[in-house]
Amino acid sequence: MLNMQIELVKQLFRRTFTNRFPSKRIPKSVSGFLRSVERGERKMNPPVPVPPGFRGRINYDKKKCIGCRLCVKVCPADAVVFLEKEKKIRYHLFRCTFCGQCVDVCPTKALQTTNEFLLADYEKD
Repeated sequence: MLNMQIELVKQLFRRTFTNRFPSKRIPKSVSGFLRSVERGERKMNPPVPVPPGFRGRINYDKKKCIGCRLCVKVCPADAVVFLEKEKKIRYHLFRCTFCGQCVDVCPTKALQTTNEFLLADYEKD
């Protein structure tokens, strides 16, 4: 019990290891917070820089896609589905594990990773 109390006191004087959520990316539903920032009551946090090689949301360019299906074959999560009628693919973000294999195998670079990491939404598609 004593060891835990000592550790708690130590934690009070250490700097935090987490990044504050950048105000720029706060959802529009939090209007009260943004108004207090405008009045100067709160300080805005700068966006957290993403590291080089970060694999965020996959961006799909239909115009570049040739329908080769290589991305469908390498996707371990079945997040990429081929649409026979359109000869294009459909990318399911909710299934994606962000491994980047589809991006690596695409010959026309129709699939690219982005720096976008805030992917929470009310709809899974």
